[in-house]
Amino acid sequence: MTITAPDARGFDERYRVIQSRDRRFDGQFVTAVRSTGIYCRPSCPARTPKEANVTFYATSAAAHEAGYRACKRCLPEAAPGSPAWDVRGDVAARAMRLIADGVVDREGVPGLARRLGYSSRHLSRLLTTELGAGPLALARAHRAHTARALLVGTDLSATDVAFSAGFSSVRQFTETIGEVFGMPPTALRARRSKAAGAVPVGEIDLALPARGPIDTVGLFGWMRAHAIPGVEMGDDASFARVIRMPGGPAWFEVRRDADARLRLRARLTALSDLGTLIARVRRLFDLDADPLAIDDALARHPELAAAVAAIPGVRVPGAMDAAEMLLRAMIGQQISVASARTMQGRLSAELGEHTEIGGMPMTLFPEPAVIAEHGYDVLRGPQARRRAIVEAAAALADGSLMIGPGDDGVEQRARLLAMRGIGPWTADYVRMRVLGDPDVLLPGDVAARAGAAALGLPFEPAGFTAWSERLAPWRSYAMAHYWYAAPVTQAWRAPASVSVSPSLESEPAP
Repeated sequence: MTITAPDARGFDERYRVIQSRDRRFDGQFVTAVRSTGIYCRPSCPARTPKEANVTFYATSAAAHEAGYRACKRCLPEAAPGSPAWDVRGDVAARAMRLIADGVVDREGVPGLARRLGYSSRHLSRLLTTELGAGPLALARAHRAHTARALLVGTDLSATDVAFSAGFSSVRQFTETIGEVFGMPPTALRARRSKAAGAVPVGEIDLALPARGPIDTVGLFGWMRAHAIPGVEMGDDASFARVIRMPGGPAWFEVRRDADARLRLRARLTALSDLGTLIARVRRLFDLDADPLAIDDALARHPELAAAVAAIPGVRVPGAMDAAEMLLRAMIGQQISVASARTMQGRLSAELGEHTEIGGMPMTLFPEPAVIAEHGYDVLRGPQARRRAIVEAAAALADGSLMIGPGDDGVEQRARLLAMRGIGPWTADYVRMRVLGDPDVLLPGDVAARAGAAALGLPFEPAGFTAWSERLAPWRSYAMAHYWYAAPVTQAWRAPASVSVSPSLESEPAP
């Protein structure tokens, strides 16, 4: 069963889902029960309520607004996020991505509305109609989700949890937890897990819920192959990097534990950035995807069935920072991944900010303004490419070019294509990585077409494009299979001890 929007699923279909306790729908909608006043995730082990007592909501915030509290047994706030916010490109989906990134907490509803091109009143009315809750309620639900994760997954004090989750006061935090979960923070804290073991002072260690299966071999291999020296590092079971956050630099590591689950370890300058960091890490690792729906759709085509069976739960890595992703993509045009890493490493070493958190030395990827001023002399390659990268950095720095996870995909692509030196490959690659768009094909990508050839598919641009049309709306995930099948990218899935082969991710010359 594959539905891309919560409201597109009929009552009878959703009721069958909760009868079967299908875990793959956790996070895609919640079930509110009038006789008990609680709402649950679809897989809740409690007895299935009578149909007459059930109301389905697209978001937990809508259930909160209707007066329901979260089930203490299944804790729906612990479910992965809905894949609908990436699959959908409408205003509601764009708003949800920005709310998860902390825009309402930092800029208020006016800031969110401004980014989406609406008035605050119209946006609130639109979201309430579409999702059952306005932006403030949706942001409040997101804060409750983050607070629950911290209470059960860390030993942070209640005060630290409150401000880390984005609450303005401990009182607001306590009242919200009581309203949402029907218990005080201390009761939630009693459920905390000791699975992570001892955590050093100043660090946060949390579980990252995800729908299975998940191709961690490919994820960590991809991250390792693309890691910028001095900024990022990875091996077979972990990836770590430093990132510039609203409150200051942060370091994080995502690792696969002994049970093949993913965990996040982090050190932050400002604890208030934690909710935003979690959202960005989830986007980077594509943790809200619906792998069974994707695999089922791709495997229906005999030419891809074996590839899907060999790599179940494939993911498409996202981006932590939109501006950085654009500049990295431009640097990587028409050169090997290894060469791009070398150039990005040189750029970061010479122009990046050197700092430390908790005694840990770090180098941050350079800010656009610094690249605009000094990048031309540090970068290597054709003058036209260096000039294009510097011009893009200048546009990002002065605000004449703005890109982010809340963009409309068509508008973002048009803005990028209007820039000198940015062609279809770069614009679409950025759309895939920054927006999490599941339906991007890169016909100019040499490695992907080599992978298509290895799978026995058409590999010339026109034939490659025409054949792949049948895979909509999951062509981004098909791209991952094409890349993994390419001879030049085999090292991405090999153990870290095996050297990384050069691979091309290129577009036609602009």
